[in-house]
Formats: sequence, structure tokens, C-alpha cells
Amino acid sequence: MSKIKSLVLASALGLTVFNPLSWAAGNFIQLSQQQFDNIGIKIGKLEPASHVPLFIAPAKVVVPPTHDFIVNTSQAGLVVKMNASVGDKVAKGEILGLVNSPDLLTLQSNYLKAVGALKLASATYNRDKTLRKEGVISGRGEQESYSRYNASVIEVNQAKQLLQFAGMTADDVKQLDSTGHLVSQINVRSPIAGRVIERMVVSGTRVDAMAPLYRVANLDELWLEINIPHEHINDIKIGDQVQVENALAEAEIRVIGQSVNPENQTILARAVVKDSQYKDNQASIRVGQKVNIQLIQTTDADTYKLPDAAIAHNEGKTYVFIRDKEGFKVSQITILGKQSDGSVITGEFSGNEDIAINNAAALKAIWLGLGSGE
Repeated sequence: MSKIKSLVLASALGLTVFNPLSWAAGNFIQLSQQQFDNIGIKIGKLEPASHVPLFIAPAKVVVPPTHDFIVNTSQAGLVVKMNASVGDKVAKGEILGLVNSPDLLTLQSNYLKAVGALKLASATYNRDKTLRKEGVISGRGEQESYSRYNASVIEVNQAKQLLQFAGMTADDVKQLDSTGHLVSQINVRSPIAGRVIERMVVSGTRVDAMAPLYRVANLDELWLEINIPHEHINDIKIGDQVQVENALAEAEIRVIGQSVNPENQTILARAVVKDSQYKDNQASIRVGQKVNIQLIQTTDADTYKLPDAAIAHNEGKTYVFIRDKEGFKVSQITILGKQSDGSVITGEFSGNEDIAINNAAALKAIWLGLGSGE
């Protein structure tokens, strides 16, 4: 700021350079109470800060692989009903869709045939065991019956597993055993309790076997995949805190990648989001969302947080103004990091000082206009 601009600003504030009640020399500004009130200066205390914001980097919100599931139909058929929509909360085992499948009829028919063959093989084996004891047949005949019985048991177990793989529950299979009634409808169930993230088809769609219908995820834990710029690779460590911009979400660095992306020279770091569980369908971040994060590190040094309006800049240095009974003392500081609501600083403080927390520009104008100049 030029000498003339400083004088004009001071004059506009009612602090003329000739006013004997206001003057600045060296690193001290003397103000009368009236001038203090005219400028509208507010006084506040230094707010201790144990975390220092470092740099900003892009990130993407993702679901841990163990919490993310694709729900598909095991058999080809016609989708006749879709019960869930994107965003719905679902329970484990809940029916999400219905598929009519001729292949399911074939599987049930094969199962019932295998059960019938097993009953016949069991009866034959039991008869041959009795005949062997009575000496009517040889041991070889009994052994052949036992082999056919074992083969039938294997076929029944295989057919049952295919039915369960197709979506039939153990109770469904028991009902099939007791009634022999075939059904063509596959109940597509949710494998976990979670939320529907994506729906791939609509009712009336013909699908192949293993076609995906839904994506369901457990959102109790979310990750941030962060692209750390190469110039900051050595600035991060496991346990560092991460703050998502414009959101309430916080996270902690758990994994730091060991390879650099050759295209953009970034390293991938993973942070686990704290308290990411959805409450009343409201969440500060969403799966797939691209966000900016700020890395925050803890420090044992004496650091404080101040609003930016309390900080003045001059010739590459930064200053704050400490209240004195006769005015303000100009104190040089170092800015360690910036956040949306202020800056984290360090300097020669006891921690109990009264600081001008606004209008630092006006105090700077007085200081430079009546002091050494800029």
C-alpha cells in the first residue's frame, strides 16, 4: 500500500495523520477510545489449535469392497417385478425382485427325480443288506447296492444345491419335497442389510443367467480414495486427519499407496470416513461423489486459530494486532495452514493476549501510514 493510499484510508476512518490522539511508531499503534469505536474493532482471544491444515487434494467417495454387492439372477428368465428403488434401505434376505424362469422348473424336476431315485436305491440297499445276512446273496451284491445308494445321495445333494443357488431357500426345498409342486418364479434376495445404490433393469426385461439386477452396499463405512500430489507425498502419514470441504465428514488416513500414477504423478491414499452411517436418509457425503479434502496433521507446538480478518500482510510477512491499554502492538506471525473459516498460526504468544479479530486492514493502514511506510 502506498503512503498516499494509507493516508486516504486513515482520513476516511476519522484518523487524520495530524490527530494527536492517534499515532504509530515502530511496532505500536496508539488509539483513543473514540477512534477504537469508530473503526469498529472487535477484541477476541487466541483459539488454541492442535491440528494444522496442510494442502487440498481431490478425492472420491467409495464403498469398501467387502461391503459392496451385485445382486443377480442365477437363471435366465423374464423380470416380472422389481421391488426396490435406488436409495431404499433393505434388510438381509429381503426379496428385491421376481424372475420367471423355465430353467427353474427343470432344476426342480431334476431334484424330484433324484429324490425318487434315492428312495429306490435306499430301499434296494436295505433289502440287500438283509439278504446278505441271510446268505441269499453274496457280499458283492450288497456292495453294488451300496454304491448305487451313495451315487443317489450325491445326486440329491447336487440337485438341492442347484435349487438353493437358483434362489430357493431351505424352506422352499422342504415344501417342494412335501408337495411336489413346481414353481417358476425366482425370488431375488438381498445378500446384506444396506441400501440400493444402483438398479440395472426394469420389469419386463428378459435377462440371461447371472445378469445383474441391483447393486446393494452397506454404508456403515465409507472410504475416501485421495489423489495426493507428488510434491506432498512426504507430507502425509498414517493417522493423519482429513476434512471434506463443504461437508461435516471427517476421515483418517489408513493406507498410503506405494506406486505413483504415471499420468498425473499422484499417489493414492485411502482414508476411512468417521461416522458415515446414514441417519434419516441424510448424509454429508454420497457414494461416487467427487470431493476436495484438506489434510490436517496434529502438532504439539503452540498454534492458534484466527479469522482471516484479523491478519494483515505486508512485504511478504504477516502480522496481528495485540490490544494494549493505549493501543495495539504489531506482532509478526507465521501462517501454518488455512481453512474456510480462518488460519492456523504460530508466533510469540502467551496464549492469553487480546487480539483484534477484525479490521486488520484498517489497523495496517494506520500502522504503515504513520509509521515507517510500505
